[in-house]
Amino acid sequence: MASTTLRRPENAAGDLYVDSTCIDCDTCRWMAPATFDRAGDQSRVFHQPGTPEEQKRALMALIACPTASIGDAAHHDLKLALAALPDRLADLDGVAVGEGAPVRQPTEGATGVYHCGYHAEESFGAASYLLVRPGGNVLVDSPRFAAPLVKRIEALGGVRWLFLTHKDDVADHEKFARHFGCARVLHAGDVTAGTRGIERVIEGGEPVALEPDLLVIPTPGHTEGSACLLARETFLFTGDHLAWSARRGHIIGFRDACWFDWSQVVESTRRLQARTFSWLLPGHGRRCHFAPEEMARQMQRCVEWMAGAAR
Repeated sequence: MASTTLRRPENAAGDLYVDSTCIDCDTCRWMAPATFDRAGDQSRVFHQPGTPEEQKRALMALIACPTASIGDAAHHDLKLALAALPDRLADLDGVAVGEGAPVRQPTEGATGVYHCGYHAEESFGAASYLLVRPGGNVLVDSPRFAAPLVKRIEALGGVRWLFLTHKDDVADHEKFARHFGCARVLHAGDVTAGTRGIERVIEGGEPVALEPDLLVIPTPGHTEGSACLLARETFLFTGDHLAWSARRGHIIGFRDACWFDWSQVVESTRRLQARTFSWLLPGHGRRCHFAPEEMARQMQRCVEWMAGAAR
């Protein structure tokens, strides 16, 4: 739990605060941007929630924080925030919630893509996603194995596949696999001692279809076995390969957090340009959503930027 004795002085006066155990993972800032921002190399509360929606989003970020670095001196009721996770982002056609898609509670079993919340410290706060689909649900990377989240996923139909984008964001994969009896998927280049029991190991550099609407695309570079998952030619789950940069205003690769080969990051991204999708959903960094034609332009801009960064 967050500690009032470690409360950062940069926080705005009020009930919510961030303490000095923050690891600067950025989760709270994109989940509740009306409340949290960055001061120095950590997050802070720059504005206490002023509306019920701001309050709910801030408490969702509190729940999601991987290091329990967000405190609530007033001990607000978390019921609404707990019920809002996992957070439905879009329907299976890629229509964002709030852009014409019906807004439903997670327990109603609405198909589409959900942000799980409950980020894991072992993954440095990486985001994980749940794709709810008629052919069986896909969990992308592992969140914390938290009882409220597990119950929500059960209500949404469980997990058939647990796709691991790379070796850094596997967190509680074994617990999810045991509980749901799902098949885990990971590229051979990233199998380690902790993932030797993976049920489906992807080999080589060519795309592999798990099912007609699920394509694993090896994208080595960030790590040797990094891979993306393309679902329904709509959703691209990128792990730590690509993300939207709010500061730069375009899609980027993580030049300063490349653990294998930056030139391969660039080439892997070039190969992704041939794919059609409208959502880019990363583990770290911000997600983005464009019409497919605009996404293609954004990917071209990304490749041009990355090629320049490689020099």
